[in-house]
Amino acid sequence: MSNEQNPFKKIEDALKKMGETDQKRNSQKPDADPKVTQMRPKKAFDMKKYTKLIISLTVVFAILVILLSNLFIVKENEYRVVRQFGEITRIIEKPGMHMKIPFIQSVSTLPKNRMTSNVSEAEINTKDKKRIIIDNYAIWHITDPAKMISNARNIVNAEARMEEFIYSVVRNEMGRLDYVNVVNDEDSSRGSLNDDVTAKVNKFLDDGNYGIKVVDVRMKRIDLPEENEQSIYTRMISERDSTAQSYLSEGDAAKQKIEAETDRVVQEMLAKAKKEAAIVTAQGEAEAARIYNEAYAKDPEFYKLYRTLQSYTKVVDDETMIILPADSPYAKLLSGNIE
Repeated sequence: MSNEQNPFKKIEDALKKMGETDQKRNSQKPDADPKVTQMRPKKAFDMKKYTKLIISLTVVFAILVILLSNLFIVKENEYRVVRQFGEITRIIEKPGMHMKIPFIQSVSTLPKNRMTSNVSEAEINTKDKKRIIIDNYAIWHITDPAKMISNARNIVNAEARMEEFIYSVVRNEMGRLDYVNVVNDEDSSRGSLNDDVTAKVNKFLDDGNYGIKVVDVRMKRIDLPEENEQSIYTRMISERDSTAQSYLSEGDAAKQKIEAETDRVVQEMLAKAKKEAAIVTAQGEAEAARIYNEAYAKDPEFYKLYRTLQSYTKVVDDETMIILPADSPYAKLLSGNIE
């Protein structure tokens, strides 16, 4: 600084002039009385000494401020990226206290923990040409901050690229499934859809060297567009009715087949039973005829009488009138005149 701009210099010059003036006054005074105690003049204030002290303290304070302002702490859940003139010089992952070069280096922070990204809703066509609205979310984290900054620049751009890949993969996967398989999470044809989407999205991210990894992709909601929601419901009801009718027709056909088979088995069993019964009956009648013949052969007259009585049981009833001659053997038998 020049003397005009340095206020301490002006104060020092003024104090010097005051000291010189006091010395001149003391030299012009008569000799003092020896009886009177002489008082020494006060020593001039050394402003230069205090000025240097103030400047030194100021410099030390400034250095401390600069040092403290360039210290930074790395936490467990973050990365610290140190840049020099815009270029990355180092990436600090371990927690602790670190320092950057003043004025030429800057420090930025990136999260190390897992983050959740809500993917924008999108309309997708299923295999059976039904339009649905898919709402997804993804859980992801940064694996390589240098690659992420080099290719995506920041977290917003990284999420945007990840969202594009998720939409592309989900659209392709949904295009291979019918609507019923999409909404049914337990359907075997759907498989592990979320795991497949996660793996394919990570492959795209690895190919692009984005330095991020998707942990999981999930569907929050599946809706139908408002303009065709009712028509789809109507079509679904019609398809379910058609399916139910098909099941009923198949049931009726199976019923008729079972009844026909049962009737055939019953007829065969009845025919076999009738055949066996006829054989048994014929054998019984033959045996009875044989026994009758043997019995009747022993007394032909009794057989003749027996046959006559049998004929009367068929011919005579309560209203039958029989006229017999008095000397008829049958009349005598009926009248109890037996000789």
